Amino acid sequence: MSVPNSTMLWAAVRAKLTTAVPQTPPPTPPSCSDCATKMQPAGGGPPSQSSSRMWRSSDGKMRFDLPQTSIISDPASQHTILLDHVKKEAIVLPTPPAQPGSPSPGMPQPPAGAAPPPPPVKVEDLGKSMIEGHEVEGKRYTLPPMTPPPKPQMPKPTAPGAPQAPTVPGAPTPPGAPKMPQAPKIPEMPKKPEMPKMPPKPSVTEVWTSVKLKTPVLTKTTTSAGEQTTYCKPTSTDEPHPSLFQIPPGYKIKPATMPSLKPPPPSIKPPAVPSIKPPAVPSIKPPAVPSIKPPAVPSIKPPAVPSIKPPAAPTIKPPATPSIKLPKAPSIKPPKA
Repeated sequence: MSVPNSTMLWAAVRAKLTTAVPQTPPPTPPSCSDCATKMQPAGGGPPSQSSSRMWRSSDGKMRFDLPQTSIISDPASQHTILLDHVKKEAIVLPTPPAQPGSPSPGMPQPPAGAAPPPPPVKVEDLGKSMIEGHEVEGKRYTLPPMTPPPKPQMPKPTAPGAPQAPTVPGAPTPPGAPKMPQAPKIPEMPKKPEMPKMPPKPSVTEVWTSVKLKTPVLTKTTTSAGEQTTYCKPTSTDEPHPSLFQIPPGYKIKPATMPSLKPPPPSIKPPAVPSIKPPAVPSIKPPAVPSIKPPAVPSIKPPAVPSIKPPAAPTIKPPATPSIKLPKAPSIKPPKA
């Protein structure tokens, strides 16, 4: 990581002064605050909320607890500890001493060389007010919008000329391919009107700090991404336990990897030369001869001959023969003697 010479010289002078005259932070009142943060996106989406807790000791140490991480700042030893409670890991980063006129005294400073120097910030004094019974004084910090670097211009590729067929002297020129009729062009859809570009929005942060506890009570940040509001309610003024500002037992200390200030050079690849293929000669097929089929001869069926059945012969029954009954012979009894 390359650092400008002036920065290195100033860091060396400050290191000598720090070694010669030990700097002790001014005493600050200890406190503990419960914080609630609300983030409202600029597009009108649903807001998100999160909670955190902040401790500060009388010798200037601070600790911020988030759901999965914690940040511990020690201005006396000039280092910041990042705790990952999920992986049980700790990273120790060097912290430069607080500069005079810093916006929030006692707040943890970013590690050295973590980011390039920001553009100048406009600071406004908002006076004093009362928030939830606490006397606070406010300041507004306006950061001008960052201008993105211009995009590197890519060289325009130059297409080589199309290859030409060799000419043979005395050879007849082949007839040109017949041109196929072109289909009518489809009318183009009208282009979508472009939205007017809004000017870049500056980042505005309002910090209301407790006059008695010297801790932030209300912080409101407005950027182009949305609005973030953090309210910290003081809950205790007792001295925190010293173990809160130490690495917990069982945590593995990882080496700090500082990001480089110089962006990597853009990898410019040479443009790919497009492969130009000769136009394909359309294959002309002769028109298909329609196949003429003879008309189908209708099949004439002979009429069905009705079947004539002979009349049924009547059945003649012979007359019934009358039964003739003979008269009974009278019974003649002989006379009695």
